[in-house]
Amino acid sequence: MARLWGALAREPIDGIVQRQRFGGDLLLTLASGQRVIGAVAQAEPFAVPAESLRLTTAARWYDDPAALMRDLSLPGRVAHFADELEQSVNYLALARAGQPEPSFGEHTLTVLAGKVEGLARLEQAVVDGHPLHPCCRTRMGMSPAEVLAYAPEHRPTVTLEVYTVPQQRWLSTGTGLPNRLPVHPWQREHVLTAYPFLRPAGQQIAARPLMSLRTLASVADPTRHYKTAIDVQMTSAVRIVSPAAVRNAPRLSTLLNSITADVGLTVWPEPAAGAVLDEDGMPMRELAVSLRRAVLPRPNEVILPLAALAAPSPADGRPLIREAVTLGYGGHPAGFLADLAGVILPPLLTLLHRGVALEAHGQNLLVTLTHGRPSGLSYRDIGGLRISPARLSRHHQDIPILYGDVVSDDPVTLRSKAFASGIAVALGEPIAVLAHEYDLDPQGLWRLVRERAEQVYAALPNSAAPDAHALFHDPLPLKATTAMRLAADPLADLWAQLDNPLAS
Repeated sequence: MARLWGALAREPIDGIVQRQRFGGDLLLTLASGQRVIGAVAQAEPFAVPAESLRLTTAARWYDDPAALMRDLSLPGRVAHFADELEQSVNYLALARAGQPEPSFGEHTLTVLAGKVEGLARLEQAVVDGHPLHPCCRTRMGMSPAEVLAYAPEHRPTVTLEVYTVPQQRWLSTGTGLPNRLPVHPWQREHVLTAYPFLRPAGQQIAARPLMSLRTLASVADPTRHYKTAIDVQMTSAVRIVSPAAVRNAPRLSTLLNSITADVGLTVWPEPAAGAVLDEDGMPMRELAVSLRRAVLPRPNEVILPLAALAAPSPADGRPLIREAVTLGYGGHPAGFLADLAGVILPPLLTLLHRGVALEAHGQNLLVTLTHGRPSGLSYRDIGGLRISPARLSRHHQDIPILYGDVVSDDPVTLRSKAFASGIAVALGEPIAVLAHEYDLDPQGLWRLVRERAEQVYAALPNSAAPDAHALFHDPLPLKATTAMRLAADPLADLWAQLDNPLAS
């Protein structure tokens, strides 16, 4: 309910014509004449929801987000979105109900230091899913039993079965992927029966699902991740592997590794991808896979996605970020935040200047912690970024032929992609959690971020000045996920505009 209220309060949703603040209350007026009232504080990004969050209209009180949406007279795909909300509520409740009691033993970051399975274990601790999306636990097309069997928050080990594909029906890119298709068990049960020419190869791969559910880490070789195709809508999209992703993955991996060596970022490459071809020779998005190579932690290191910092620690149930602050900074959160910004901002802003806008949100961006202190940064899932040929050419960088929507020279598109993910989310969520946990003024933490960003831009050429001006003066973009779900094309990016905490 809090995620939905925040989206209604800030996103460019058709049919909401006015937003007014009265003290601690926010009043939304719809074109239909309906009005919705709720607390301002509960509409803030990453707000900790009240024990009982209710919104009121002239007709009734609401504590069910799906019921509220069904009664609001808004244009677009409202009925479908309400169904998604209803399922998200159910599966979020299932996720929370399935969590073990805290162990109250040693710090989780200490227990998992240097462990090859540590990444998967920490990703599976992210119980609540997307921190801003009202459909944070949507799995449309998956039954509760299937969610229990396959979803990371339920901590299963999943068996991928490998199928042999006739050579003439197989497209592979990169190296290291013969005509063998690892298939997720959901896909095997629901899709594969229509393709009898695919034969079991007699090989099975035990793997642990990561935050995205369809991407899994091999148990036998945790450096080997499989991005499988699943015809299930999770949050905002059906998680297939598109023909563009199959073609782009190895090319983008090579490009990124050639321009990130000096910026303090390790890109987890996708060196190979493959897809079954249909009878017309076109790659089939529901029968495809991409391979990723992950980095393993060294002794005393833990590698985890940024989103896991806000997740409950298996040790004590408090946000995991508290363990890092305790282990590395003696309980002083400002030091942790300053160092976290110090590893995130140089690569994020430098690469944007060079022509690569990372989609560096809490799932794609991973921090290495050494005794709780940020000591490295990794990036994965290269399909969502944006590449600017014009900016790359100014830096004498050749670019390969790329497919789909990854190419853009529009500065607003590039900045929105990088700032919304890497600033508003990747840094915004830790700041919100630290402010709540330690009773701090979040603006003081944002000042640390601004200081670090100024240092980065001071070292870049003057040609980076327009990006710097936008970061320090324009509203801060944030992906408008609810507006997108209601729109006719739910995959086209829409953006909300936040008051910029970095503005002078």
